[in-house]
Amino acid sequence: MSETDNDISNTAASLAKNKLLMDCYRYMQSDKLVLPTIPDVSFKIRRAINDDKASSASIARVVQIDPSITARLIQISNSPLYVGRKKIESCPEALTRLGLKASQDIITAFAMKSVFNAKSPVIRRKMTDLWAHSSYVASISAVFAHKIPGFDPDRAMLAGLIHDIGIVPILTHADNHPDIIAHPTDLAETVKALRADIGVQIIRNWDFPSDFEDVVIDAENWFRNNNDAPDYADIVMLAQLHSFIGKVDIKKMPKIDDLPAYRKLAGHLDANDSINILDEAKDEIDSIRQMLA
Repeated sequence: MSETDNDISNTAASLAKNKLLMDCYRYMQSDKLVLPTIPDVSFKIRRAINDDKASSASIARVVQIDPSITARLIQISNSPLYVGRKKIESCPEALTRLGLKASQDIITAFAMKSVFNAKSPVIRRKMTDLWAHSSYVASISAVFAHKIPGFDPDRAMLAGLIHDIGIVPILTHADNHPDIIAHPTDLAETVKALRADIGVQIIRNWDFPSDFEDVVIDAENWFRNNNDAPDYADIVMLAQLHSFIGKVDIKKMPKIDDLPAYRKLAGHLDANDSINILDEAKDEIDSIRQMLA
């Protein structure tokens, strides 16, 4: 029996005994699974930024509709990632320092927390944990990208934030159908089977960059080796591995210098820098996490 046949057989067996997986799979296949929509404020700002006739002043007026977004935009423009000689105190100044495309990614990241929500206490707690993990990976990704030429820290932050976005509809479905979860392992098994496929659907629905699909698909594909130039999937993978330090049995994780992604980036991140990044860039990481929170 081929490996593909084994995968099909295993999926069929899992579907037969896991009602949550069966339900999510059936809904996904028929395009009826409830996918999160991109937050309204993010949509409006993205549309304004992409309007050829828009000016910084008109874009600032749209951004300032949400005072919390404005405050955090100013905050991040004064953060260690962007700090200049002059302290930024207004939205137009923040947009100028950050750049419009970077501002778009940052604002989308700030607005995304509203997607991670649920009604029941159990699933709401899992959403909170998922957001905490995603924002931590996003923060580490941004710090890595800041050190590596050719990468945008804000895009890396957004990539880190969406790497597990495919889990959100699964949690939402479980929240709306609590009766179909028969065993504690049902949720973990469903996430493992469908996270990537659902995540790719969301990336396409939100019209995000196509390379974000690789971020979703390969976030834990540790030995992915496509022999291409380094990409955001590589950065997010390394960030995710770092996020597990102190939280997951290190013996169960691959060694960082065995990863093809690390070897691609080793010219910019040597082993000591990479391993010590959580200590060396602690203030930067904490600053980004606080802004995302």
